[in-house]
Amino acid sequence: MSDICAQLHRALRVLERHRFPFDAKRIPLNGLYVLFEKGETGHGGDRIVRIGTHTGEAQLRSRLKQHFITPSKDRSIFRKNIGRALLNRNHDPFIREWEFDLTTRKAKDELGPLVDFRKQAEVERQVSDYIQERFEFVVIGEAEKSARLSLEARMVSTVSHCRDCGASAGWLGLSSPKDKIRESGLWQVNELYGEGLSAADLERILATVNN
Repeated sequence: MSDICAQLHRALRVLERHRFPFDAKRIPLNGLYVLFEKGETGHGGDRIVRIGTHTGEAQLRSRLKQHFITPSKDRSIFRKNIGRALLNRNHDPFIREWEFDLTTRKAKDELGPLVDFRKQAEVERQVSDYIQERFEFVVIGEAEKSARLSLEARMVSTVSHCRDCGASAGWLGLSSPKDKIRESGLWQVNELYGEGLSAADLERILATVNN
């Protein structure tokens, strides 16, 4: 698995690198994104720290904007996890309110009165600053939803199984209250430690990269 992970890293590093502020027109409508974080290395270069995709048709650009730009942790689990780590690192009790999901009207009515929205806006700004300053990404175009989801799961599992590209001692994710983030070195908790990429999967990625 380490060898396949190393090949995956090498293949993805040659793709066009995007960073904030990115040009949405240079990103396909459908596909997967792979994040690299400043200061995180593995397999002789930048280390993969998150792999994601989208479920809605033609929503890759929108998904990336939700992560990098839109100040709403309830629309981006990536943003929520960054905020969790920042708050936990600072022993900030606001982490309790940060966990609230206010996407439904019922939740807003019941939990909204308990939230300091001025503080929440401040944390959202901190999250945006961290993401915009420290993350870059590459994309793999894939029009078929089922193929995207399958490839995402196998890529995540491949990287999480690898023991040769772990987190640095200073990685923010080590302050996460989520065990799976601390242990995996990835900004995600789903699809970890499952079935990794096959040789055929890797060939497919390499073919996409080389086109």
